[in-house]
Amino acid sequence: MQSITNTKQITSAMKMVSASKLRRAQKQIGAGRPYQEKLRQVLAQVSQSASTEVSDPLLEVRPVKHEAFVVIASNKGLAGGFNAHVLKEAHRAIKEAEDAGHTVSVVAVGRKVNDYFTKHGYTVDAAYLETSDIPDPVDSEIIAKDIRSAYEQEKYDKVSIVYPAFRSVMSQIPTTVPLLPIVADGLAGDAGEKKQEGYVVDFLFEPDAATILSQLLPMYLSNQIHGCLADAKTGEHGARMTAMTAATDNATELLSKLEISFNRARQAAITNEITEIVAGANALS
Repeated sequence: MQSITNTKQITSAMKMVSASKLRRAQKQIGAGRPYQEKLRQVLAQVSQSASTEVSDPLLEVRPVKHEAFVVIASNKGLAGGFNAHVLKEAHRAIKEAEDAGHTVSVVAVGRKVNDYFTKHGYTVDAAYLETSDIPDPVDSEIIAKDIRSAYEQEKYDKVSIVYPAFRSVMSQIPTTVPLLPIVADGLAGDAGEKKQEGYVVDFLFEPDAATILSQLLPMYLSNQIHGCLADAKTGEHGARMTAMTAATDNATELLSKLEISFNRARQAAITNEITEIVAGANALS
């Protein structure tokens, strides 16, 4: 009973910590999404206006020989099936790439990812094991810089990211999305939406379109990674809070059953002692 009480205190404390971090992470998601959408729209419009003038390494589409997967999970466990679901989706995507004849590398974000793929014999080119529990743009900038450098040096021909998309505290959906190359056609779709709304933005580039795109594209890549990292961290805190709530409730229920069993055993011992005393008194009389 004492051991279960101690466990209950620990799970209850972890639940409250995760709830606090969840609220902070959700605020970041809410604040960041309008910026992310606007950046995408601006890049789409600029890319479309400058499509005949510029080319950038991040827009270069090459035959895929070597594909990298950026997989985001947590540094710690005790989060229910959160990590298992993400790793299962990553394994499926990697298997699909291998079946297509691609050489595969993994970029691990989180200790669970690094441990899993190292154990299964995959090449882990980079491991980011100290990411903040509250999404920090510095983390995404570091990851984006390394990935961009590897892509520009043609180490990778394609980069995809696997992360748990946050839908609610109870729902995190493992998702695989392409990261590099940045597909100009996909961005142009956002610019097309603006045309349908009744206006077209005409850009005058200063100093030139290539310089502006060279600044916008790395910013967009970093922002995409930050959005995925924010979803993953928020989902992790939600999953851990849910798991610790269930653990606390189970400990409370088990403790209640043990108290009943303990009281019954104590009452049986008292009854037995009374019976022995009465029997001894009757024998003496």
